[in-house]
Parts: sequence; C-alpha cells; structure tokens
Amino acid sequence: MTTLLAPFTLIGALVLAAVREAGEITLFAGRIIGKVLAGGRGSGQFLRQCAFVGVDSLPIILLTAFFTGGVLALQSFNGLDGGPLVNTQVAKLVALSMLRELGPVLAGLMLASRVGAAMAAELGTMRVTEQIDALQTLATNPLRYLVVPRVMACVLMLPLLVILANMTGIWGGYVVGTEMLGIPAHMYMNSTFEAISSEDLTMGLVKATVFGLLVGVMATYHGFGARGGAAGVGQATTRAVVYGAVAILVADYFITAMFV
Repeated sequence: MTTLLAPFTLIGALVLAAVREAGEITLFAGRIIGKVLAGGRGSGQFLRQCAFVGVDSLPIILLTAFFTGGVLALQSFNGLDGGPLVNTQVAKLVALSMLRELGPVLAGLMLASRVGAAMAAELGTMRVTEQIDALQTLATNPLRYLVVPRVMACVLMLPLLVILANMTGIWGGYVVGTEMLGIPAHMYMNSTFEAISSEDLTMGLVKATVFGLLVGVMATYHGFGARGGAAGVGQATTRAVVYGAVAILVADYFITAMFV
C-alpha cells in the first residue's frame, strides 16, 4: 500500500514545496513594497543600480531588438505570400509584435539573464560571507539598503529599455523591409504609424513594469536567501534566472488576457 501511494506522496510534497516557496516570495515582495512606501531607498545605491540595470543592459537589448524586428519583417513577408497588401501588412505586423509582445518579453528575459543572475550572485556572496549579517550588527536594514534599490531600479529601468527596444525593433524591420524586401519607405512608415494605438503602448509598458518587478524580486529573493557557500550561490543564481524567466512568461499570458 505504501508503495502504491509513494508517487502521490511525492507529488503532494512537490506541490506543498511550490506553494510554500510562492508564499515566501509573495511575503518577500510585500516587505519590499512596504519599505518603498515607507520611503526606504538608498539614493546612492539606487543610482548605481539604475546605471547597472539600464545603461549597461542597453547594448545587448538593442542588438536583440534590432535583429528581432528584421526577422519579423522577413517572416511576415514570406508568410503573406506576396499578396496585394503585403507591403502594408509587414510594417503593421512588425510594429504590433514588438509593442505588444516581443519588445517587453525579450527585454525582460534578457534582463533576467544578465541582471537577475548578477544580482543573485552578488547578494548570495554577501550572504554566505556574512556581509549581510555585518550590516545588521551595524543597525543597517539590509532589505532597505541592498534589496529595495535593486528592485526599484528594475521596475524603473525596464520600461525605458522596452521603449528603446521597441523603437530599435521597428527600425530593424524598416531596414530589412525597405532595403531587402523592396517596400517603399514612405509606405512602410505610414503603415507603422497607422497600426500603433495608445492601447498597444499601454500594454507594452504595463508588461515592462510588471516584468521589472518580477526580475528584481526573483533575483533579490534567491540571492538574499542563499545558503551553503559557493554551491549555494550557484544554485541561487540559477534559480533566479529560471524563476524570473518563467514568471515573465506566466505574467505575460495573464496581462495579455486582460487587454484582449
């Protein structure tokens, strides 16, 4: 009987562990929001984190967005089979895809990979080397000093990065569409502006803000709770990236469903 119930016991244990961790992450995020509302923010730390999250992430995000826009133009042109409206539809598909979906999601995933891993590793190293404990002995709240500036920087900088990524992606589609596919430049630009609406811009920025929060919370939660020396830091870094990426994709579905 025990053997028959073993799979169900394992499944139940996994579900309970997942629910427990989800609750801990939610409480951690609540503590961060509480510190923000209470005015907890180290201005020096915040500005440094903004530079790290925003300025240092620009090259990789813009490069990704440019080639994504170019690929979208190529795939859209081929998928439309050269129909009578192909010149106008390519521009619309590129613009809407970048604004609504690919701009925020790709920027969020790149941020989770680059910034999330770095934050988790940094905080994890500070935890296992007892630097965070030292801050507490000096009457410094580590959550306010270390975590809040990082999360706020992610929330603030990702929407700005997404705006630039959207522009770069549309430009990439424009370059491919006009130079390689022979679409008239004026027709491409007119179709792009006709396709864009305030709802598209709003959806992209809402997604970017939520994704920034998720990346910041996942990175700082796993880094802040790292245990077990170098191996623990490595595990925390891996979990921060994986959890952040999965959280972005799940949140993307629900936010899209809200706007549809």
